[in-house]
Amino acid sequence: MSGNTSGVRGFGDATLEALVEVMFLAASADGEFSSVERDHFFKSVESLTDGRIPSPRLEALMIDAKRALEREGREARLKTIKARLPEAGARRVALSLAIQVTTADGIIRTSERELIHDVAAALEIDPDEAANLVRDLSR
Repeated sequence: MSGNTSGVRGFGDATLEALVEVMFLAASADGEFSSVERDHFFKSVESLTDGRIPSPRLEALMIDAKRALEREGREARLKTIKARLPEAGARRVALSLAIQVTTADGIIRTSERELIHDVAAALEIDPDEAANLVRDLSR
């Protein structure tokens, strides 16, 4: 993963966990989360966090995120993510990561576009800035 994520190394664990949840929401936005996508997801998170989230912890975070999503829905989960990402910079990183996950296969499905829009709105990121990020990160 590239893009605007270089500042991630300075984030605390709670922020990293919120970023992982955003990535999970993005990865599962199209209703599919294949074993190939899962492997790619794990490698991306390990790379992004310099291995600060060990595999067993990442597995637990994904299970928790999946259960919370099923129980509460995406809108409620995005509100909790916003609360865990009080700084604008961390919110932009979260949106960038969501975009990178949804564009990883080269196709942005309608459900993935909706997710990007929902993340930008929930994290109070200007729609024009979000559109520019999509353009820049999907090249």
